[in-house]
Amino acid sequence: MNITEKILSEKVGHDVNPGEIIESNVDLVMSHDGTSPPAIKTFEKVADKVWNPEKIAIVFDHNIPANTIGSAEFQKVTRNFIKEQKITHHYINGEGICHQVLPEKGLVEPGKLIVGADSHTCTYGAFGAFSTGMGATDIAMVYATGKTWFMVPEAIKIEVTDNLNNLTSKDIILNIIGKIGIAGATYKTAEFCGETIDNLDIASRMTMTNMAIEMGAKNGIMEPNDETIKYVCKRTGKTKDQLNIKKSDKDADYVKEYHFNIDGLEEQISCPNDVDNVKGISKVQGTSIDQAVIGSCTNGRLNDLKVAAEILEGHKVHEDVRLIILPASREIYLNAINKGYIQTFIDAGAIVCNPGCGPCLGAHMGVLCEGETAISTTNRNFKGRMGDPKSSVYLSNPKVVAASAIKGFIEKPENI
Repeated sequence: MNITEKILSEKVGHDVNPGEIIESNVDLVMSHDGTSPPAIKTFEKVADKVWNPEKIAIVFDHNIPANTIGSAEFQKVTRNFIKEQKITHHYINGEGICHQVLPEKGLVEPGKLIVGADSHTCTYGAFGAFSTGMGATDIAMVYATGKTWFMVPEAIKIEVTDNLNNLTSKDIILNIIGKIGIAGATYKTAEFCGETIDNLDIASRMTMTNMAIEMGAKNGIMEPNDETIKYVCKRTGKTKDQLNIKKSDKDADYVKEYHFNIDGLEEQISCPNDVDNVKGISKVQGTSIDQAVIGSCTNGRLNDLKVAAEILEGHKVHEDVRLIILPASREIYLNAINKGYIQTFIDAGAIVCNPGCGPCLGAHMGVLCEGETAISTTNRNFKGRMGDPKSSVYLSNPKVVAASAIKGFIEKPENI
């Protein structure tokens, strides 16, 4: 069995097979300010009390602080629900993006089954958990019963080898998505492995599992490495022996296996208007930009801010460019202040915003107008994703975004 099959088998009490429909207990369910109200509305039609207020996490991150009357009303509904149901884990005052906050608060562990009302819930697979996104109706039923159903996914194996050198895990995952396609892993488990994956730090691993959904995967998952285990132990207060770590068997079955050798790979750019429209940076170098964004649940972590600050140090953002910085959490924001990164950003002329999703979804802090072009560390560049349908979004790693913000066009970091 692979990791996902082992987790699902344990939850239902028997060995599962791909294609089988199962009903399973859930260890944690998450929703945010955008998806909680629809789930609450459905929940109230079927139940009076949630099944377990200690296994529900609610995070305000998409429109915090509220920027419209509608978002303010959504947040009021959710605050009332949190109080009425005595929800234990609520982070509603700018703590950060759900996919960063939950691991920080010790709610994510290997072997857990986690569902969330957000497609990038697959991020937690970086910790060896089975995690996947769901719609509001399904989440409402989890609120009420603590259970949900799945079709056990088939698995694809994605092995990555060779050293990163000057690349980042964002370049690796964009390269993978470019090859596999936006629908190439539909309802599959994307299991990442290989020497490169084994040596990635936690932030880099989260970047990759975060974007598993961008090739259609049901979930992305990795066997936890030593650094991941130490992180989880620190955040949860548990020892390694207390963690439910699963590993794929050597003879596990996969419907397809991919091997990526990143030797000689250049920085990867996802071009408008599909995530799998991936090209090497030399193919799009010189493309003029109006906005640059560093942040999101994909690349708003401390090391992302560090590498961007190193490039921006002593430089100024181009006069025709808006550079927006959004740390993924309050903890990251504070660390970035203490390390001087925020000062570097401000000195360079960047706009530093509070932790949250910001412009990623085109609703808050950095909306694009018609004809504008952005380069961003976010995870999606669909038509109209960050604003007007006639705007354009390129996706890349934080170093490329920082370099491009200085030049006013897409640029290689080594040219700064």
